[in-house]
Amino acid sequence: MGKNLVVQVDKAGGEFEFVEREMPVPGAGEVRIKVQACGVCHSDQVTKEGLFPGIAYPRVPGHEVAGVIDEVGAGVPEWKKGDRVGSGWHGGHDGVCDSCRRGDFVTCRNEQVTGVSRDGGYAQYMIARREAVGRIPDGLDAAEAGPLFCAGITTFNALRNSVAVPGDLVAVQGIGGLGHLGIQYAAKFGYHVVGIGRGPENGMLAKKLGASEYIDSATKNAAQELQKMGGAKVILATAPSSKAMSEVIDGLRPGGQLMVIGVSAEAIEVHPVQLVLAKRSIQGWSSGSSIDWEDTLRFSVLTGVRAMIEKYPMAKVKDAYERMSSGKAEFRVVLTME
Repeated sequence: MGKNLVVQVDKAGGEFEFVEREMPVPGAGEVRIKVQACGVCHSDQVTKEGLFPGIAYPRVPGHEVAGVIDEVGAGVPEWKKGDRVGSGWHGGHDGVCDSCRRGDFVTCRNEQVTGVSRDGGYAQYMIARREAVGRIPDGLDAAEAGPLFCAGITTFNALRNSVAVPGDLVAVQGIGGLGHLGIQYAAKFGYHVVGIGRGPENGMLAKKLGASEYIDSATKNAAQELQKMGGAKVILATAPSSKAMSEVIDGLRPGGQLMVIGVSAEAIEVHPVQLVLAKRSIQGWSSGSSIDWEDTLRFSVLTGVRAMIEKYPMAKVKDAYERMSSGKAEFRVVLTME
């Protein structure tokens, strides 16, 4: 049946290694994807560094997968060989826990995570569960689609589930891998978008992406600047800095919401008075399920939203990972398999 070349990590903190494995065979309820591209996400550090408990090694990272179905297991009539598909962070759910029974699959008590609890897309072929596959529409090539299965869906889904409505002032804190997509989606949703970054160099880019205004938090108090504009209904916090998130809370209008999608090891600091007197809220948001991926990709094709990407061949996975980790990539790093 041939071999499958994968990039695996053999232990927490281990190095990437290329290994030839037997070609995986999809079981009942599974499909095999011939991977064409896979984004290199900051969250891949979870597997590389062993940041989640209970990861079974060796493990193949990667959860921004785009490719073509190569083989279909038993009992999967909705997919066929040749379908263009992808898979993201959500690798499957049990369908019977309380969260699943309420339709909230990403908080499944037994959620599987692509590239963490099951092998991911740093490979020529990977196995995905039937419910963890989303269709890629015409108009997106594999490298463009990959990052939308994580960075794209996270920003898109967080914004559309926020308290903001078209016309509201929405700030995007951080002009990076998540933020550059958040600004684009926010603008296409019809919000009055304000980008918040550090340094003047991000201002031109933020406006090119769709922001009406830009705040340089290195020289100005972002919360005060937002209040001069009337206060933000939503601040999408994308930069992995809890200090920066804490500093913008007072920029929310009454009833405003800090929507947190960037992850930092430090705590967000907030005084109860900041929340109580103005009825503000802080909410986290994580990714989405397969139908959310499809919504994200279809909307992106419809409106022209695209991730800015840097491509690396699979053979240069170490360079790609180091580029992502450096924080200097503009803005998503993608491995290409063909």
